[in-house]
Amino acid sequence: MNYVLLIAGMAAITWVIRAAVFVLGDRLVFPPLLRTALSFVPVTVLTAIIVPMAVSPHGNHAELSWRNPQLVGALAAVVASATTRRPLLTIAVGLAVFFLWQCVVLK
Repeated sequence: MNYVLLIAGMAAITWVIRAAVFVLGDRLVFPPLLRTALSFVPVTVLTAIIVPMAVSPHGNHAELSWRNPQLVGALAAVVASATTRRPLLTIAVGLAVFFLWQCVVLK
């Protein structure tokens, strides 16, 4: 029962926060500094999700070696992104390197 209340409470808080933006609409004006800071939120959240999975795929400790296919694939995706600036190509390169590395190196 406690989990149900916890999930319901989180859903209610999330709904109130999101609804407030729609209800207030144009009356809610953010300062330029806050708008600039908010533009970095998606990149920050994705980095916070991806980096721990690439560095520590099993969750125990950091695996910073060439035998870690998640890390090698992530590094290949970073290089592809920096050189091409094309998101779909970046994803394709990262996945291709990950699967090839997993098949070739770990077998």
